[in-house]
Amino acid sequence: MKTMIHTIKEINERKDILPNITLGYQIFDTCFTISKSVEAALVLLTGQEENKPNFRNGTGAFLAGVVGAGGSSLSIAASRILGLYYLPQVGYASTCSVLSDKYQFPSYLRTVASDKVQSEAMVRLIQHFGWVWIGTIAADDDYGKYGVKIFKEKIESVNLCIAFSEIIPKVYSYEKMRRAIDAVKNSTARVVVLYASDIDLSPFVLEIVFHNITDRTWIASEAWITSALIAKPEYFPYFGGSIGFAIPRADIPGLKEFLYDVHPSKDPNDVLTIEFWQTAFNCTWPNSSVPYHVDHRVNMTGKDDRLHAMSDKFCTGEEKLEDLKNTYLDVSQLRITNNVKQAVYFMAYALDHLSRCEEGRGPYVFGNTCAYIPDFEPWQLMYYLKNIKFTTHNGMTIETDENGDVSRGYYDILNWQLDDNGEVAFVKIGEYTFTDSKFELVMRKNATIFWNTESSEVPYSVCADVCRPGTRKGIRQGEPACCFYCIPCADGHVSREPGQRECEQCGEDYWSNAQKNKCVLKEVEFLAYDEALGFTLVLLSIFGALVVLAVTVVYVLYRHTPLVNANDRELSFLIQVSLVITLLSSVLFIGKPYDWSCRARQVTLAMGFSLCLSCILGKTISLFLAYRISRSKTRLISIRPLYQKIIVLISVLVEIGICTAYLVLEPPSAFKNMESQNTKIILECTEGSIEFLCSMFGIDIFLASLCFLTTFVARQLPDNYYEGKCITFGMLVFFIIWISFVPAYLSTKGKFKVAVEIFAILASSYGLLGCIFAPKCFIILLRPERNTHELVGGRVLTIDKSIQPTLASVSSELNNTMASTVEDD
Repeated sequence: MKTMIHTIKEINERKDILPNITLGYQIFDTCFTISKSVEAALVLLTGQEENKPNFRNGTGAFLAGVVGAGGSSLSIAASRILGLYYLPQVGYASTCSVLSDKYQFPSYLRTVASDKVQSEAMVRLIQHFGWVWIGTIAADDDYGKYGVKIFKEKIESVNLCIAFSEIIPKVYSYEKMRRAIDAVKNSTARVVVLYASDIDLSPFVLEIVFHNITDRTWIASEAWITSALIAKPEYFPYFGGSIGFAIPRADIPGLKEFLYDVHPSKDPNDVLTIEFWQTAFNCTWPNSSVPYHVDHRVNMTGKDDRLHAMSDKFCTGEEKLEDLKNTYLDVSQLRITNNVKQAVYFMAYALDHLSRCEEGRGPYVFGNTCAYIPDFEPWQLMYYLKNIKFTTHNGMTIETDENGDVSRGYYDILNWQLDDNGEVAFVKIGEYTFTDSKFELVMRKNATIFWNTESSEVPYSVCADVCRPGTRKGIRQGEPACCFYCIPCADGHVSREPGQRECEQCGEDYWSNAQKNKCVLKEVEFLAYDEALGFTLVLLSIFGALVVLAVTVVYVLYRHTPLVNANDRELSFLIQVSLVITLLSSVLFIGKPYDWSCRARQVTLAMGFSLCLSCILGKTISLFLAYRISRSKTRLISIRPLYQKIIVLISVLVEIGICTAYLVLEPPSAFKNMESQNTKIILECTEGSIEFLCSMFGIDIFLASLCFLTTFVARQLPDNYYEGKCITFGMLVFFIIWISFVPAYLSTKGKFKVAVEIFAILASSYGLLGCIFAPKCFIILLRPERNTHELVGGRVLTIDKSIQPTLASVSSELNNTMASTVEDD
């Protein structure tokens, strides 16, 4: 109030603003109640104490506009009435966002930022310190409710959460107050936003002290962050470290002297000064009709906050204001006070522009007319107020937007600390600057912040700890998003950063590590030459080939002996060649698969077995015919050696045709198998066409079956060397190995699957080698005396039923003569 009077006097003394025009004022005390605010608005409109709207009967100067009121609820109540008449109203402390609604409050403007800006600033501050779990306490009025409403909207838009939201009752209610206190006490939230005025907050503060609730960080709105009513040393253990946003402070030249220049004796009719004097010095002014009043909210002596009885002591007039310890004389925190000065200048500059209007160049339609003091209409002054822009005494630019809110400015970010004298100090730790399109939170680099926590460090306010890398957030049903479970990522998925909501899937060549926080290259698996298993198989393959070569050398050296010549020597050499092919083909199965190796391995194996089995078939057919000659009473035709070669040639040509079609039409290729094992990439060969593959090895199975059947029938041929029985046993070994291979192959994975196939190849090759050639080599090398025509068997020229032909004799007969006729005796 004193600042308003001081500013009006200052304007009246200036020659550049409203020259020859004097501003006056009427002042009404709202007593911080809505009813008094409405009453004051009606009195201002009607000009009389009896409140009759639409009728003005006052005397004196014309009412230009209204400055105030202080609280948001008071301004809202007054503006609903003043707005009906479009009477200009400029607020200096009412920050409620609803006042920006020009449909409800068309004539309201203000020199303080809307709570939309402050709520945004609070969210930025909370994000800066990493808090995610926030409680809110609001006064039970428009200021508190709308402020918290906007704050909730903004806090949820950045994925932060509200732990609780409670109301401080305007009229004391034990249940409501208890609910608010319990919410603060029982919640895990260590940061609480308080949207309330200092007067509404006082009962809540006392409850906090009574319940000894500490270890909380309070985020203060501009209405109480610098309040002397709350910022007392005795409350510091509970509210120390509070961080809030304050209207920028400013120095007002001459105000301090003006405040000291007050005394009841100067104007006996100044009831406000008398009331102030009586309250400040706890005395009664003599011969005054002003009743003694004790403000139960603020005790200016700073000694007691409770009501006390009227003092019988009279004021002497010698009391000194310098002896008082109260906020009246404290000009160090002129924040809202400075806004009052700006609001008065706001109105004055608008009136000044209105008074300087030149006829014909006015802003109003129908001839660019002007308005004149003192008979202008309220809406005419509103035109100038909406378009006003001026610079204050401290260099700030005041300009409003279309909603009547200041379009640029800043907040001081204050932190409650104790100074050297044990008093609460408001330490500036940063600024929040805002314009129409830019919002910026700047914290001072070297600012020391006091935290009212056990560790004296930044409080940790979360519902659930941040999920570490390797886990993701899991929803807790019915709870805010900030309350979650930490669920380990699934195999093959990772979370690299703390607090990830979803795990990321690794690429196809990658897999998650044990901690699930990093994708690592999958282990590539194939049967390599340099590992023990692969090296062993290569050795066995080479060793087998060398053994076959050794047998071949023996056969070459002893090629003219009866045993080597028995049953077609050339077929024996072809069998040896085919065994070398099958043994060495197993090497193609080892090592990293490539397209060429995948195509070569199966074809080489099929061709090797086809050549081997067709040669054995040529031998077994000879044995079968020999057996039939010995058992038949009819005339049979024996087989020429050339026909044996033709059987081999046809079998091999058929196999070559199938293999060629296989390689041309649908060949096998190298393939990355990622499905068998998640953690590994198994390099293997796709089989291409299963039909062609089955056809290739089907020929081999068919040949093996014919070999077995023919030699099984001829196994009873008597001889010193039973080749029929050896081939029969070799074919049994062959079948047993490959029949056992199928379940073993299907039950293994990866490189062991390839190893099983190689074992089958080597085992069957060694089995045929051992069964067919080992007995002959044993006789050739170790029993040479048995390698004679007499023991092996000579040519049988006459067939007698009592003397059956031997294998050697029959084979010699077949090798050296044309087809002969066998007749019964």
